[in-house]
Amino acid sequence: MSELETRVRCKSLLKKVMKVEETLQFFKPGMNLGWSGFTPAGYPKAVPIALADYVEANGLQGKWKFNLFIGASVGAETEDRWASLDMIDRRWPYQTGKNIAKGINEGRIRMGDKHLSLFAQDLGYGFYTKDTESGKLDLAIIEVSAITEDGGLVPTSSCGVIPEILQVCDRIIIEVNTGQPSFEGMHDLFTPGTPPNRQVFNITKADSRIGKTYIDCDPEKIIAIVESKHLDKGRAFTDIDETSEAIAGHIIQFFSDEVKAGRLPKNLLPLQSGVGSIANAVVGGLAKGPFEHLTVFTEVLQDTMLDLFDSGKLDAASSCSLSLSEKEGFPRFFANWDKYADKIVLRPLSVSNAPEPIRRLGCIAMNTPVEFDMYAHANSTLVGGTRMINGLGGSGDFLRNGFLKIMHCPSARPTKTDPTGITCVVPKAPHIDHTEHDLDVVVTDQGLADLRGLAPKERAQTIINKCVHPDYKDIMQEYLDISTKICIAKGIGHEPQLFDRCFKMQMNLAKNGTMKIDNWDVPEIV
Repeated sequence: MSELETRVRCKSLLKKVMKVEETLQFFKPGMNLGWSGFTPAGYPKAVPIALADYVEANGLQGKWKFNLFIGASVGAETEDRWASLDMIDRRWPYQTGKNIAKGINEGRIRMGDKHLSLFAQDLGYGFYTKDTESGKLDLAIIEVSAITEDGGLVPTSSCGVIPEILQVCDRIIIEVNTGQPSFEGMHDLFTPGTPPNRQVFNITKADSRIGKTYIDCDPEKIIAIVESKHLDKGRAFTDIDETSEAIAGHIIQFFSDEVKAGRLPKNLLPLQSGVGSIANAVVGGLAKGPFEHLTVFTEVLQDTMLDLFDSGKLDAASSCSLSLSEKEGFPRFFANWDKYADKIVLRPLSVSNAPEPIRRLGCIAMNTPVEFDMYAHANSTLVGGTRMINGLGGSGDFLRNGFLKIMHCPSARPTKTDPTGITCVVPKAPHIDHTEHDLDVVVTDQGLADLRGLAPKERAQTIINKCVHPDYKDIMQEYLDISTKICIAKGIGHEPQLFDRCFKMQMNLAKNGTMKIDNWDVPEIV
């Protein structure tokens, strides 16, 4: 018996097995497509690659365009290649790739940004298919490890929005990935349903299970099965630098102080960590730190989480995705399957990022923005307030609902035109994804500002004192002093801002290549 026949236990579906090229018959330009996947893990590969090959070979660039609804970013060999071939019209709710970001910022791709938990929920509610003729997605492509005897779908390395796709799609192409071990048993799959019958998420610990190890699926919905042996491209591991280590050191010290003060238990509370070098440094610091019996309730698990398991200090981790690196993380995970698998629970996005368990468990949220301002409004998405990078992702889900809400970034980012670089702490963020109401702590390599219980002007002074790079501290202090004096005199000084000059640093960067301004004077209006 072939590996594919072993994985597909619903034997009536074997008659729907076909070559990947045969699936092209099901596609028409303009279709609304749902894909599995969350970060470059668990996403379909064989069919999207074959479709891209067909478009490229037949000169159909810009003629065959589709609307993509995916849990988050997926592998560059699929969606970013589609973008390079002008195959994407609309894309929700998060993406990664140079070509797709270029298409979005040039106005060729219509992207919608959304809190990930809300995207999953609203997809299931039919909000994204309300204007289609059928009220549903036209076609779905889902990667699985196996299909159960009754047609249940067992995902691979991520869960994404598969339950919601099955709610709003009646035609499904399945990619059975036999190129990697089956992930069966690792998932906790649950379809919340819609109000007034939406179900309780009875998650009381990071490793609580409330669902099944597969997602129910009507076999009649499956129109084709393709065998795939493509491996996940994974998320490239981000090296830890001195800045990241400094930030991590401030956070670990803060945790120690909170434990000593009795505001955190000795094993902390379930941790949520974003992606990148700072997140890696924090997790790496925890592996060497004093805390034991840690748990994680997050949306992505990076390579350093394996280090935390290896240290013996991490007991359990819940996530939507195994966002491991292709060359190191996934091979290491597969080689030590028995060591890691029973300590990890993979959940759908609508559960992993839901406010209900995040607040009940008391998650400690840690995420990296582009920048934050002196009142702790943070920008995670739009450089200069206009250029989309990736999207909001799930940071807001955790920052609005966590026990402790922490954002961390460098005090300055390097540029070619200024030896210090641009400041990541500004008078006013040009775009705001997370408001001052959602953040408790902000951290840079310079220090940590605990903002709990502080009024706006106190927050601003604390952030300037603790977080701003020394080369920008006097500039920021002068702005706070001037804006406070002018606004208080006018009786509008609760959170002082001067709209004729709050973006002067950004404007100077665009004109002169530096955010270091000589003064805060503005031309008089004649």
